[in-house]
Amino acid sequence: MSVIELEKHAQTQPLSKDKDWWRGAVLYQIYPRSFADSNGDGIGDLKGILNKLPYIANLGADAIWISPFMKSPMDDFGYDVSDYRDVDPMFGSLADFKAVVDKAHDLGMRVLIDLVISHSSDQHPWFKESRASRDNAKADWYVWADAKPDGTPPNNWLSIFGGSAWQWDTGRQQYYMHNFLRSQPDLNFHNPDVQDELLDVARFWLDMGVDGFRLDTVNFYVHDKLLRNNPPNEDLASLSTAPASNPYSWQYHLYDKSRPENLAFLERLRSVTDEYENRTMVGEIGSEEFGPELLRTYTEGEHRLHMSYVFDLLSNEPTAAYVQKHVADLQAQIGGGWACWALSNHDVKRMASRLGANKDAKQATPTLLAMLSCLRGTPCIYQGEELAFTEADVPFELLQDPYGIEMWPEFKGRDGCRTPMAWKKDNAHGGFTEGTPWLPVAPEHVGQAAEAQVGDAASPYNQVRAFFHWRRKFPALRLGELNFIDIGAADVLALERKHEGHAVLCLFNLSDEARTVSVASNLALQDDTGFSAELRDGAVTLEAWQAAFLTSK
Repeated sequence: MSVIELEKHAQTQPLSKDKDWWRGAVLYQIYPRSFADSNGDGIGDLKGILNKLPYIANLGADAIWISPFMKSPMDDFGYDVSDYRDVDPMFGSLADFKAVVDKAHDLGMRVLIDLVISHSSDQHPWFKESRASRDNAKADWYVWADAKPDGTPPNNWLSIFGGSAWQWDTGRQQYYMHNFLRSQPDLNFHNPDVQDELLDVARFWLDMGVDGFRLDTVNFYVHDKLLRNNPPNEDLASLSTAPASNPYSWQYHLYDKSRPENLAFLERLRSVTDEYENRTMVGEIGSEEFGPELLRTYTEGEHRLHMSYVFDLLSNEPTAAYVQKHVADLQAQIGGGWACWALSNHDVKRMASRLGANKDAKQATPTLLAMLSCLRGTPCIYQGEELAFTEADVPFELLQDPYGIEMWPEFKGRDGCRTPMAWKKDNAHGGFTEGTPWLPVAPEHVGQAAEAQVGDAASPYNQVRAFFHWRRKFPALRLGELNFIDIGAADVLALERKHEGHAVLCLFNLSDEARTVSVASNLALQDDTGFSAELRDGAVTLEAWQAAFLTSK
């Protein structure tokens, strides 16, 4: 069946009534600018998403997360919001968004949206009013501070995008704070009116039917009211919020983010989501300074975030040793907290390009995605990952990302993972658009287009699809406790998930060579998983980049 046939023959499914549906659910991240263009302007839009929802449902996703689509001047491609209650015209309308929500629900999928409230665009009416004077109604809605006596910024805080976190405003004769671009001023969460307004924004989208929020930079909301200087970071190797070439990593970010007052606002936001049935919140916590401790604090219990987006597997090569160490360390420290795991997203180099030299991404990707979805937590896959897309090479003259333009060539930015989806193999732009795409479609992606893979039983897409559908039969893989097992083979990641007396042993050969490992004699090999393995005389043989799943006879 082709992608077009999927669109025509999509099967409706009831939504789960389980309030904890998000635990272990497969999330599919959509970067709307690059997903599907319905009107030929070269930019993906909501109608494009609407048309492709059956493709995602067929894959076996339980929910979609849509990256920003609210009204914005697009300095940071939607992460600079100028109207929190409207859709940017390039993506469509509120009616288009409602159609996406309704169709996703008909297909049995939930919808999460990015809520970007640590900062707004400098084109937002709130900021325009705030910067107009020091005594207007919104004068204190953003973080303003006087200069030091010598005219320099009030402290040493830095922007992730380079340089000082403070920008001089000639009208107010004060500095305003920006953790990112200078056109992204930080909102002042010490002002209760700001908090109240943002909670009403959340209600607006919940009333539209969204099932939850992915909260961008959730630990950046509140700053230190005393504006104390950050101390220097004495262990540069331990921090990776920004690349090593960025001096942001040279500070220990004690005062500009992750403040204890942040938790009080999260509790208010959780109370709002709890007014609605079966809603969830996943927070992006950008902080190596506090690590698992912060994740535990933000997610443990029933009064803050439901889960935290985890960065541990978004860098480095995902070897068996690396995955086991980072997952085990996190699990040992987060208590009752819940992680949301990912191998790729719109901000990092694609996982298929982080494999070691000469690795076959098409062969490795299904196994790595199966591994991801067997960890304790909620797996999130990024558009194109199911097709084994690698990082695209975007030349400097075609770059759009302000981060990459600023940091070139040591850091090429995020455009390489944001290039448009390829839907058709026999189309110059991969069927993404009939116009000129906002970023070039990678030629290698066109060769791996979605339509060709959907119709190929042996493709990465269909292998991942088979596994995700098989996985739904086993609550242990969604809810169970996790224990890593020493299987005697360094390249084989072995783990067991247990839930209510049922257990599944999961084996992943993350190497280019066949591996044979011994297992208990009372275990039987599961079929229809999308993977092939051989069980004979108490030993499982796994070919290169294959997986096996065993349960009690």
